[in-house]
Amino acid sequence: MLAGLYVVATPIGNLEDVTLRALRVLRDVDVVAAEDTRRTRVLLEAHGLGTPLVSYREHNRERQGPALLRRLQTGSRVALVTDAGTPGVSDPGFHLVRLCQDAGIAVVPVPGPSAVVAALSAAGVPADRFVFEGFLPLRPGRRRARLALVAGLDRPVVLYESPRRLLATLEAIEAVFGEAEVVLAREVTKQFEEFRRGPAGLLRAAIAADGVRGEVTVIVNPRGPVGACSPDEAGDERAPAAAEATAWPVSERRP
Repeated sequence: MLAGLYVVATPIGNLEDVTLRALRVLRDVDVVAAEDTRRTRVLLEAHGLGTPLVSYREHNRERQGPALLRRLQTGSRVALVTDAGTPGVSDPGFHLVRLCQDAGIAVVPVPGPSAVVAALSAAGVPADRFVFEGFLPLRPGRRRARLALVAGLDRPVVLYESPRRLLATLEAIEAVFGEAEVVLAREVTKQFEEFRRGPAGLLRAAIAADGVRGEVTVIVNPRGPVGACSPDEAGDERAPAAAEATAWPVSERRP
């Protein structure tokens, strides 16, 4: 195995969702740089791996990045992982990648799970084109302004959201997108995986009544049910969003 930085995608929930290549790389590298070493240790132990772990996260990247780079420059093999999914997406991984690239260190992607792709695959919306916005700003005005920037693109918008901010985000989506179709993908690949679809206002009312736990991937589909058609086929018409919020079960629930 050649020296370099290996950017390894890891499961977003179900520990079985890891590739054979990822397991081999995590086994053979000299050290794994993890956003949260406790979470990554659970993954390694579940697959019988004892590779050493070091912390690499937003709060220590300015110190830990150069330290990892020095190891790489002496011929070490380092795997970079995030808490869940693919490093560099809504995490500080890209900083280490840039350090390595600027220093002439090989950077090798090891692809795998992605919450964005997993949610889109089961959302029932057209994903030939989409916009990923990650986490929206905390302040209400900035949150709506960010949504307004992408509202006219006529393609699904994918967001990450926490349970405590979900109601506020749905309120902002309703204000900007009106009755556009929204899909909530909660706890994807985990034991209590759930998908809900409907206008933002109805979803907000349902969540206010029922509560919500776990991380949520939010997909706003401004095209509505007509979205499977191409823009040319659809013309200027847009079918209305579903009149009620719906949920559908998954066929398998595993911890």
